Amino acid sequence: HNLEMKHLPGADPELVLLSHRYEELERIPLSDMTREEINQLVQELGFYRKETPDAPVPEEFQFAPARPLPTLLPHQAPAADSKTPPERDEGEHPDL
Repeated sequence: HNLEMKHLPGADPELVLLSHRYEELERIPLSDMTREEINQLVQELGFYRKETPDAPVPEEFQFAPARPLPTLLPHQAPAADSKTPPERDEGEHPDL
């Protein structure tokens, strides 16, 4: 559940973990791993394995392996004499 496999001819196999905004978090090379090791890794990461492809997913695993969003700290206001606008994360909307 929540795992998609894409076959890319000629590419080394890797597991790409994405955030809830589909931003890349991590790439884990799989070339040197056996099927059993990959299955264990996916389980350790918190993915839910359905019994059959059409089996229902329990409510507590609907968003697995997503973790709760980190608490964001408010941006600090710039010093009164500063002419530099406060920094924002790339892609952040200025109204947020």
